[in-house]
Amino acid sequence: MSDYILSFDQGTTSSRAIIFSARGEICAIGQHEFPQIFPHSGWVEHNPDDIWESTLQAARDAIEQAGIDVADIRVAGITNQRETTLIWDRHTGEPVYNAIVWQDRRTAAYCQQLEDEHENIEQLITDHTGLLLDPYFSATKIVWLLDNVDGVRARAERGELMFGTVDTYLLWRLTGGEVYATDATNASRTMLFNIHRQCWDDELLALLGIPPGMLPEVKNSADDFGAIRADLFGRRIPIGGVAGDQQAALIGQACFTPGMAKSTYGTGCFMVMNTGDEAVRSTHRLLTTVAYRLDNQVTYAVEGSIFMAGATIQWIRDGLRLIRDASESESLAHQTGYENPVYMVPAFTGLGAPYWDPEARGAILGLSRDTGIKEIVTAGLQAVCYQTRDLLEAMREDGIRPENLRADGGMVANSWLVQFLADVLGIPIACPKVTETTALGAAFLAGLQAGMYQSLDEVATLWQDDKAYTPQVDDEARAQLYQGWRTAVERVRSAG
Repeated sequence: MSDYILSFDQGTTSSRAIIFSARGEICAIGQHEFPQIFPHSGWVEHNPDDIWESTLQAARDAIEQAGIDVADIRVAGITNQRETTLIWDRHTGEPVYNAIVWQDRRTAAYCQQLEDEHENIEQLITDHTGLLLDPYFSATKIVWLLDNVDGVRARAERGELMFGTVDTYLLWRLTGGEVYATDATNASRTMLFNIHRQCWDDELLALLGIPPGMLPEVKNSADDFGAIRADLFGRRIPIGGVAGDQQAALIGQACFTPGMAKSTYGTGCFMVMNTGDEAVRSTHRLLTTVAYRLDNQVTYAVEGSIFMAGATIQWIRDGLRLIRDASESESLAHQTGYENPVYMVPAFTGLGAPYWDPEARGAILGLSRDTGIKEIVTAGLQAVCYQTRDLLEAMREDGIRPENLRADGGMVANSWLVQFLADVLGIPIACPKVTETTALGAAFLAGLQAGMYQSLDEVATLWQDDKAYTPQVDDEARAQLYQGWRTAVERVRSAG
């Protein structure tokens, strides 16, 4: 039997499946985009059937493209868009509503109401979960579904319904309902999981009125997650690894030593730094989260989240129709250069870390008669880098100082963007040979569970860098560029 790993990478705008060799080499990729649903301003939903069908099709395409027998796939792993919230009937499997996506801000007013009615609630949430009180996380999305969809609360209290993030939903469907579980990384993003005690938090569940019986079992990130039912791909395939996408990318980037950091540029941007067995508390509104849990030993991380990265370029392409393909942005940025007077603040669904301002809205500033397509497109790219600088500054102010960064995700194919990132951050950036680090991290976890790798040290030997970028501008130019961004952000902040 050959040792291949099937990695499901269920993302915000598409579902992907990648076949990896035991050495972490890509053998085949299947990918299917699916529709985004925007019922109201600030609302973002997915049809659960679209998530499921696109995931299945991506896997079938990858297996066919790889030209391998399904019997050669030793194990499967799952990584997923985090915080996105689904509730479904435990008997019929029928979802009660669309999936509410992590970007969705519909519970902003409810978060404010909680803060007004419960003194020190954010302190409680941070102390127990490492998170902040924000619509981003799953908890208030669950409450919205319980209270706004007819009959859902009563059904949940009768034990008829199941909550899950996307990993749990896929696990349940892939195993034919045999496994109802999540892993510690995904659980740590719900705002309901005590990251210190490693269990669902009874105090928060009671405060929010969420029935504990609708929550899945929480497993290690490399664990026995059952097996894919035989009728889907021709044989039962064990599932050995599960992790939320950003933690999976940390693993795929082999950031196993405290102080190592990665930043992933997909729909959003997420900068994560390994802090080892210490749950570092940020005083600058970064998140403390579970990096991974192996053999019941927890490794923690500090994370900063940006809601709009690749999604900004997607909006420029599909909303403004200034470009036909995202790849055009690189040549336009080369034409514009760094001295771009235009700043774009892509706060379409509020601002993430370190601002956590759900009511902020996007703006393009510095427009003149000379402004054209290339300046606006370049401003979109630069916004991604400036937001990363915001995260780096917050880490530095917390006493955490990553000296370099491993960058990945679809946007790192744009070498202009990565060079500008190095210049704005003032630290070296390394891009890996295998840029599909999110799927690779899930594969590594599955391989650990299957015995294909004996340790994280062995996994680390498989990581290879492809291209390195070093800062090319002086401190004065860097400070001037960043100050323009900070001024622009202040223009869009909400009064609250």
